[in-house]
Amino acid sequence: MEAILLEETTMKLTGQVAVVTGGARGLGRSYALRLAELGADVVVVDINLAAAAEFGEKLSAATVSCEVQALGRNSIGVEADLTDRQQVQAMVEKVLVEYGRIDILVNNAGGALTPADRSAASESPEEDTRFLMDLNYMNAVFCCQAVAPVMKKQESGIIVNTSAQSAITTYKGGKLSAYGASKAAVTTFTRYLAAELGPFGIRANCISPGVMMTSRVAAKAAERSVGTAEEMEKIPLRRFGVAEDCTNVLEFLVTDLSRYVTGQVISVCGGAVLTPH
Repeated sequence: MEAILLEETTMKLTGQVAVVTGGARGLGRSYALRLAELGADVVVVDINLAAAAEFGEKLSAATVSCEVQALGRNSIGVEADLTDRQQVQAMVEKVLVEYGRIDILVNNAGGALTPADRSAASESPEEDTRFLMDLNYMNAVFCCQAVAPVMKKQESGIIVNTSAQSAITTYKGGKLSAYGASKAAVTTFTRYLAAELGPFGIRANCISPGVMMTSRVAAKAAERSVGTAEEMEKIPLRRFGVAEDCTNVLEFLVTDLSRYVTGQVISVCGGAVLTPH
């Protein structure tokens, strides 16, 4: 009896199918593994399924999908450029052929991938701005729009999008302006989704990470002046985040613990942002 109760408590997502974008490393990988631990089958989507090797992130198996399978769950990997609507639609169709449903969408793909030294609002080049809007905003829009009809038909579903600290407060020195704007767009889009899809039993929320020491951030920290001792001293909890910090919040958002939460932005930043948003 105790074993049955333990399984019911820990395997909260048994029978559900989760899609995690940007799932081949970092936060996305952590999300995929936690969802599997909670009982979900997981589709790992990335523009490069071998992305972990780029920044020396060590996997326990050949791919993140293989890591999920080692946890006893079904998993496939799909390579796709999510800034291309047709590739997004093809990805969703592949998931439906394989599993027949989509219960959870975690839009994690994206990032601040343009040079920080030219990211101030008054000087950000057009190409950087358009690239970041495609990478962070349009990618999330395409994925949400592709899964919405599926979730409406099911009359259930959970969408978790990714905002950012620089979307809910200005980053130091006014840098990362276009990145912040693209993530702020995701935040507003998510609230509109929540209003529209709520009557169908679908919830939509955002996680807003602060400085998370993933393999990519750690590798790029020095050249981007991120993760400095001075920056840490300004964080009330006096440390930078790790993947598990966001993953714990994801677990809250994809389970019944948050069944009456939608259209919200949860800042996972150690207190770096202490203003309403």
